[in-house]
Amino acid sequence: MRTEQPQVIYLKDYQAPEYLIDETHLTFELFEDHSLVHAQLVMRRNPARGAGLPPLVLDGQQLQLLNVQLDDQPLSAADYQIDDDSLTLQPKADSFTLDTTVKIHPESNTALEGLYKSGKMYCTQCEAEGFRKITYYLDRPDVMSTFTTTVIAEQQRYPVLLSNGNPVGSGPSEDGRHWATWEDPFKKPAYLFALVAGDLWCVENSFTRQSGREVTLRIYVEEENLDKCEHAMTSLKKSMRWDEQVYGREYDLDIFMIVAVNDFNMGAMENKGLNIFNSSCVLARAETATDAAHQRVEGVVAHEYFHNWTGNRVTCRDWFQLSLKEGFTVFRDAEFSADMNSRTVKRIEDVAYLRTHQFAEDAGPMAHPVRPDSFIEISNFYTLTVYEKGAEVVGMVRTLLGAEGFRKGSDLYFERHDGQAVTCDDFIKAMEDANGVDLTQFKRW
Repeated sequence: MRTEQPQVIYLKDYQAPEYLIDETHLTFELFEDHSLVHAQLVMRRNPARGAGLPPLVLDGQQLQLLNVQLDDQPLSAADYQIDDDSLTLQPKADSFTLDTTVKIHPESNTALEGLYKSGKMYCTQCEAEGFRKITYYLDRPDVMSTFTTTVIAEQQRYPVLLSNGNPVGSGPSEDGRHWATWEDPFKKPAYLFALVAGDLWCVENSFTRQSGREVTLRIYVEEENLDKCEHAMTSLKKSMRWDEQVYGREYDLDIFMIVAVNDFNMGAMENKGLNIFNSSCVLARAETATDAAHQRVEGVVAHEYFHNWTGNRVTCRDWFQLSLKEGFTVFRDAEFSADMNSRTVKRIEDVAYLRTHQFAEDAGPMAHPVRPDSFIEISNFYTLTVYEKGAEVVGMVRTLLGAEGFRKGSDLYFERHDGQAVTCDDFIKAMEDANGVDLTQFKRW
């Protein structure tokens, strides 16, 4: 019997994408036994890849293709190729619009990747490569696009329809259904896409940014958890103020939302403007939760919020650079927790955790660099080395440059790379250029 060998992906083999997606327009029709996803992609040839029009290869898994059009012209089955992992077709011009409709089955999606049904709620998890289970797409972090998303569902069962960005419209539809449209003006890769539809209750507050503009804050939970949101809301407001004061980073949308989900395969996810949390990471009542539980909620809420700049506005060029967003953001949330509580206690806790867990990883068969050279499955690299050791490496840069020098470097990093997908080398280069130092030797870490 033939068994297919797993494919090893190497950092040294990275190539920029052949095509880019400038605009992504999605419409989801949610039904109980299936869902339809209509996608319109405004695309162009990547000028960095030179002349010519190579085939367009879109990632896609577990999708039933119902319709495909290129510049409003329907394509027949002879005009494209489909396999288990992709849709391939031939563009006719440097710029074009591609429309597809696919059928998916979130109600039977037990992998909890892509769009899935959790109890009575629809939810997404797209990092690292889950978006390809929603629609055909260039599912890689260096393809960044603006997103407009319309969600249509039965109003009685799913009164709340959420996605990334700002709400731009909603209303009733036919047959007891309704719709809501969200627009995210900031370019992002597909792994940061989010959608939630369900019967949820909302705790609302607001935050006034340093520029004077007000942002609406909402935490969505099931009704029985309404009394467990106050601490998370307080933690969110503290995080927003701290990021302004320490890093000069202001929040950029009109609304920031958190959704608590019982069935979620990560602790939490930093999707742009719509963070999705496992319930255990956001719910806490003063009467019943321990001090450690309160600190965990505070730290996780801060971590996901801080990703808005370290991960979302500036993202990873490829998944080998995972610590660029995770190590940097763990460092930021640790500093936040130190400022909010006891810096000495926080440092002792972090070092004890590092020595007990990450040191063991470094000493075992799973040992790998903060930036790996290769992987077979990227999900295996969401490790303590990438997160915790990565944070320590960032902390060493801050120690070498001092707090003022590190702030100068981070300011240059955000200014230089806002809206881009970059590498760990770009981060170090910003630190070097802002401070007039050479960190070549340090990069051995």
